[in-house]
Amino acid sequence: MKKKTFRILLYITGFVLLVIVLMPTHYRRAIIHGHANIDDYRIFENRSVQNAQTIPWQHDSLYNSPTINPAQMTVFDTFGTTAFVVIRNNKILYEQYWDGTSDTTRSNSFSAAKSIISILIGCLTDEGKIKSLDQPITDFLPDFKNTNGFTLTIKDLLTMSSGIEWDEGYSSLFSPTTKAYYGNVLNEQILGLKIGSEPGKIFNYQSCNTQLLAMIVAKASGKPVSEYASEKLWKPLGAEHPALWSLDQSGGVEKAYCCFNSTARDFARIGQMVLDSGQFNKQQIVSKAFLENALTPATQLKDEAGDSCYYYGYQFWLMSHKGHKIAYARGILGQYIFIIPDLDAVVVRLGTDRSKGYLNHAPKDAYTYLDAAFEMLEK
Repeated sequence: MKKKTFRILLYITGFVLLVIVLMPTHYRRAIIHGHANIDDYRIFENRSVQNAQTIPWQHDSLYNSPTINPAQMTVFDTFGTTAFVVIRNNKILYEQYWDGTSDTTRSNSFSAAKSIISILIGCLTDEGKIKSLDQPITDFLPDFKNTNGFTLTIKDLLTMSSGIEWDEGYSSLFSPTTKAYYGNVLNEQILGLKIGSEPGKIFNYQSCNTQLLAMIVAKASGKPVSEYASEKLWKPLGAEHPALWSLDQSGGVEKAYCCFNSTARDFARIGQMVLDSGQFNKQQIVSKAFLENALTPATQLKDEAGDSCYYYGYQFWLMSHKGHKIAYARGILGQYIFIIPDLDAVVVRLGTDRSKGYLNHAPKDAYTYLDAAFEMLEK
């Protein structure tokens, strides 16, 4: 009897293993690795975004003298904060790291990378390699054929109003987002999508839009996205460390809608550059005009609830809190780069989770990090 039971278990185990082996790559990876994590660059192939000469951050005269109050710290702990950096007047006012991390620890940006792609589109526009944001994407991607008779422009992608059929689901094994994250044929997947409704009308947040923008970056620049980002962004920003951009396969393409891996201090450089109207260390990285448009809400669009899209620009989120207007990049596990112009401040928060609740289209935990920063900045 025991031998029979053992044989049955052996057959079942063999069958399950065979099914897993024969599964498409993204199913297999998703089952093995489960939920996405901030250190997933360890399980993917990566391309380096090279830095050059570091431009060190200076410390504010009150460096690390402020504190986070206990009520706020409860939220910091609840959502697994790993890094919190506050920049004031281009100097580090406060930084703290948790859970064994430090100022040299890389974290996945997740969708905060979308804002980086927006900046690179701005650089290409400044160079004249993109003539207009109203250009059809087929000028660069002629293999995108399923247009359904519509004209899809770069601006439609920037404002998340492409009308493409795409399920932005993160928990389903069968969603296209899961395939994009764990799969190994990303460009092929994206080029196979089709437009289902008229572009430029409805705001609908979709990672496929950013991936199409990245394909345009590669085509217009003639370089891999990481190489162009190194040249136009990472080296001029004086980053302390090379970043890693995860690929769909060895020698493949960047998962540009996510998966830019860097440190909190280096993420803050992006925020500082945006705060300073596209300049960093007296060098104009992207034009002030592009950023002004990028940080203007796309109110000509309606969202799926029929409300005006007052909270999104060109791959940047927008919010107001306590009288401050804030632009920010954000990722699914609580990756934030907040830009607060009237306080001349940048705030970076990294972590392993974020609130599932929203207030005015911003995750509720974001307000706590801003409140903590406001208290420090006001002192």
